Amino acid sequence: MPDDSRVIPALELRGVSKLFGDHEVLARIDLKVMPGETLCVLGPSGSGKTTLLRCVNWLETPDGGVIFLRGERVGVRETNKGMLPMQDRELAAIRTRIGMVFQHFHLWPHLTVLGNVIESPIHVLRRPRRDVLREAERLLEKVGLADKRHVYPAYLSGGQMQRVAIARALAMRPEVLLFDEPTSALDPELVGEVLAVMKDLAHDGMTMIVVTHEMQFARDAATRIVFLDRGRIVEEASADEFFERPKTERSRQFLERYNR
Repeated sequence: MPDDSRVIPALELRGVSKLFGDHEVLARIDLKVMPGETLCVLGPSGSGKTTLLRCVNWLETPDGGVIFLRGERVGVRETNKGMLPMQDRELAAIRTRIGMVFQHFHLWPHLTVLGNVIESPIHVLRRPRRDVLREAERLLEKVGLADKRHVYPAYLSGGQMQRVAIARALAMRPEVLLFDEPTSALDPELVGEVLAVMKDLAHDGMTMIVVTHEMQFARDAATRIVFLDRGRIVEEASADEFFERPKTERSRQFLERYNR
């Protein structure tokens, strides 16, 4: 991860808050993610991890604070009438720069593996089909699914479907890639194949925010850990520091439960 203070963060959150009714799900989150960093977000269920990701790409509208993608404001735009919400077209353009891999794959069932990967680059980014096909073949090779290019999702295992979802997200050439519990819907024996792909992406310098309960992955792959509890950042540290020398009692309790 670059340590040059002049480098513009890939993603920056300043005072981001979110309410659902009277319940404060996120409480003034301040966070920077630098280019090439793998940030793992840990915390108990209900701590606000998924909401944090959904606010980043404006699938949830924050109730306070600001978000920047490579220094560009997300969700609002400056006009001569002040700050106004982005129109749907503008938000869609921002979202093409932020990839997201969900828990439950969300593949298009009527398209083959290759069709799922090439659909958005061709029809959303308007890239030439020949170039997209060439890149899609490379991505499917990268995630170990080149031999499944003409197979439909119904005939894939959960781990294979999630790897297709990763290839599909990468095909959009995102600046930041978000993972929301990408292995939580998988049988235990399929988890490793997805985590292996994610570790390769981390090694290659893909900027990633990963919400996960996979402690060994976080320990091995994360450049930094953010521990959330009740919508607040309780602790932020390198992976080694967090797992070996947690600073807060709440973090220690969390790690003890998983170590058991």
